[in-house]
Amino acid sequence: MLQTDLIASIPALLRRHADARGSKPAYRDATTTVTYGELAVRTANLAGHLADNGVQPGDKVAIFLPNSVAWVESCFAINRAAGIGVPISYEATESEVLYRLQDAGCTAIIATDERAPLIAKLTNDAPDLKLTILSGQGPAPAGALRYEPLATSAPKSSPRDPSEIFEPAFIIYTSGTTGRAKGVLLSVHSMLWVTAACWAPIAGLSESDVVLSPLPLFHSYALNLSVLSILSVGATEYIMEKYSTTDAVRLLKSGEFTVFPGVPTMFHYFLEATKAEPGLKLPNLRLSMSAGAIMPATLNREFESRFGIKLLDGYGITETSTMVTMNWPVGERVMGSCGLPLPGLAVRIVSPANGEDVAIGEEGELIVRGPNLMSGYHNKPEETASALRKGWYHTGDLARSDANGFLTITGRLKELIIRGGQNIAPAEIEEVVNAIADVIDSAVVGIPHEHLGEVPALFVVAREGTGIETKDILEHCRGRLSSYKVPFSVHFVREIPRTGSGKIIRFKLRETLVAPINKAS
Repeated sequence: MLQTDLIASIPALLRRHADARGSKPAYRDATTTVTYGELAVRTANLAGHLADNGVQPGDKVAIFLPNSVAWVESCFAINRAAGIGVPISYEATESEVLYRLQDAGCTAIIATDERAPLIAKLTNDAPDLKLTILSGQGPAPAGALRYEPLATSAPKSSPRDPSEIFEPAFIIYTSGTTGRAKGVLLSVHSMLWVTAACWAPIAGLSESDVVLSPLPLFHSYALNLSVLSILSVGATEYIMEKYSTTDAVRLLKSGEFTVFPGVPTMFHYFLEATKAEPGLKLPNLRLSMSAGAIMPATLNREFESRFGIKLLDGYGITETSTMVTMNWPVGERVMGSCGLPLPGLAVRIVSPANGEDVAIGEEGELIVRGPNLMSGYHNKPEETASALRKGWYHTGDLARSDANGFLTITGRLKELIIRGGQNIAPAEIEEVVNAIADVIDSAVVGIPHEHLGEVPALFVVAREGTGIETKDILEHCRGRLSSYKVPFSVHFVREIPRTGSGKIIRFKLRETLVAPINKAS
């Protein structure tokens, strides 16, 4: 079942595919295509120049680029220089960038000319940062080097090309949905184990696939699937700089692509944008996958019914190198669940109160053990010890399992709303509300109540021009939820704040409602 031949060092995989399919396109974006042969040469050049310019083994190098071929090349080059890659969202704020540079202790950064002024501004507060490489054209700003000349010219040093795959190779910062992000230490082995256990055997990813990826590459989901797994199997990929529904529809209509990964919000917007084309065909697309956030069963069913293409939902987290569970394209599925644990991975659902395994069908905290676990949080020994206990990673996610082993994620342990002693999972309310035809998106947060402790507040994005009102939503909820789970308040908003992987940033919603309430509104 496990395709262990796909687990190898990045330099070994580059050599493997350069020899076997050197002229085949590996990655491309709107302006650039790189073949496997070119990828091997360009990343070797970049790695050598990193060494020539002072990057030592184990140094942290930030990738501060938009989704692009250059992003992928930078990732591989850092590894070939024996450095540790630190992806930073291209949309990160000044404080977020500075925090990551300081926390990781980055000595070098690869960025764009557009971000050069910000980097220069942060240099005094990030004293370890000595080298800046910029991907623009023309003369480089003072003290910076140009990316393309480094990628196309022979360096003095050869790439170090480490064969070791168990030591940390990446520091991936968590989404920070509840506060300051933590740097998760992941290895090439932990990441490619997911390829060997999930993407290849379950999704069937292979060298014959052409993948359309809209995923933000700085997230673990995309780094795992859209960067490392493409290299591992020798597939071809088109990298979208940002997700655009219009572009995704146009590209998938072309018939070029066989696999389309995303997050639930992307599939939702895709369905919304194509409602006027009931007979729309997506030729040659054989599979779509979703992870990063809980997918409503209604969304899954509608996508599969509309296009006749399997949309496999899975559950993954950064600390497990992404995937923990996945639905299979064959056999029975439980819509709304995130599938079965990956082969070779151990999972348990335990009581948060005593750590004992709960009964089938009961809710508890999901804990995980396997080869894909992080080695820990960078420079955070206490948080590491709290999360990794006796070999098990405590996810903080609430889940339940049916008799056949299908897992359903019901919410976050810290997001659980306790109303007068009764537990409410926000995801359960969201699933009910998202089934309303005039609702585009929704989110639930717990807010203070002077008598009950906490109550659920509902935020709704309604379809324009429908006239849906609070009373309509509450009536719908009362018919489908226990009375204590019915939202105490409904708030219409333009959008639900989410991370790049689709997770709801609940604290931002909660901050808009800080005063205790005692009645529905």
